[in-house]
Amino acid sequence: MIFNPFAAIGRASMAAFSEIGRLAIFTGRVLLACLTPPIYLREFFSQCMKVGFFSLPVVGMTAVFIGASLALNIYVGTQFGAEQIVPTISVIGITRELGPVLAALMLAGRVSAGVAAEIGAMKVTEQIDALHTLSAKPERYLYAPRVLAATLTMPILVLIADIVGLMGAWMICVAALDFSGPTFLRNVWQENIYENVSVGLIKAAVFGMIIAIMGCYQGSNSKGGAGGVGRAATLAVVGAAVLILASNYVMTSMFADT
Repeated sequence: MIFNPFAAIGRASMAAFSEIGRLAIFTGRVLLACLTPPIYLREFFSQCMKVGFFSLPVVGMTAVFIGASLALNIYVGTQFGAEQIVPTISVIGITRELGPVLAALMLAGRVSAGVAAEIGAMKVTEQIDALHTLSAKPERYLYAPRVLAATLTMPILVLIADIVGLMGAWMICVAALDFSGPTFLRNVWQENIYENVSVGLIKAAVFGMIIAIMGCYQGSNSKGGAGGVGRAATLAVVGAAVLILASNYVMTSMFADT
């Protein structure tokens, strides 16, 4: 009886490490399929449309309001030298952090859940087992196109989010705070914008890979009918969001001196 709590902790720890191991093996197999031929281009371009093009309205709406809110809060926090400080903090905050992270979190809710539900439905209806029967690898036909599409389209979405977010900051500064529009844009360009955007795009590619892999992994492990598919979608969103925030911290530490 005394050792029961320790046994429970041990079982939970072993289950956690087992899950991490299975996810690492799954990720390795999918990345290998992404880097070796054949690549199913038709499926890849289809996923690019689903992941990238159809996510533009969500990312754009999020970015414009985040940019406007960030500029307004910076202005409220500091009045002295606001025309210099607001553009500087806006460009760093949007391009390095808020643009990539918030766009990734929005796509985690939209894309990761959708991928998990789609693959989960195929799993519970034994369509993935049928692929194995036909000697077709799900890693290559199902997972690799989705991971490639998310990894390649996510930086494009984040670049658009950066532009829209900075335009939102510019609009609120010019329309509501009586800033000089040309001065705002000049201060933005002086703040090493290419380096800041490059860091954000690297983060975006990693986030896109995480979103797709978590959706594929949870979907491929779903079981128990419709309820299992729903749980897989929920776990995909939660897992992707946690990994996005954790990897963002790691990459921010790596690029801190950039």
